[in-house]
Amino acid sequence: MQNPPHISRDFDFEFGQWRVHHRRLRERLTGCTDWDEFAGHSETRPVLGGNGNVEDNLLEFPDGPYRAIAIRAFDVTAGTWAIWWLSANNPHHLDVPVIGKFQNGVGSFFADDTHNDEPVIVRFLWLKTDTARPRWEQALSRDNGQNWETNWTMDFERI
Repeated sequence: MQNPPHISRDFDFEFGQWRVHHRRLRERLTGCTDWDEFAGHSETRPVLGGNGNVEDNLLEFPDGPYRAIAIRAFDVTAGTWAIWWLSANNPHHLDVPVIGKFQNGVGSFFADDTHNDEPVIVRFLWLKTDTARPRWEQALSRDNGQNWETNWTMDFERI
């Protein structure tokens, strides 16, 4: 008899419903220091027998509501997660997945991508996942990870 497959519990902290405080840089990689702040809601549930999850988001952008989902899947062999973003504004396009894992309570995920036709590295960080108020951050680097510009943060509060 085969042993049951490994189930990752890394994202169990996020299951359920959340109020989300978003803070998004108005322009990326231009030296901009102006931020938009807005509310949102999200709900995350497990899929793929526990080795995946879907986060359904409603973001109350200043110019109107926006829907998107994050799709996450765990690779048991590699011990890493892939995270894709799918926007209702472009429903036939999945963003390049960021790939990574949790170490010492921090989830770090990276992808090679482009921004305005310039090569960049995208970084997602999951922080404070052992608290009642987890935080997600997105940053870009145009110098191979030597410097990062954080351009979006999400602070979660359980409903």
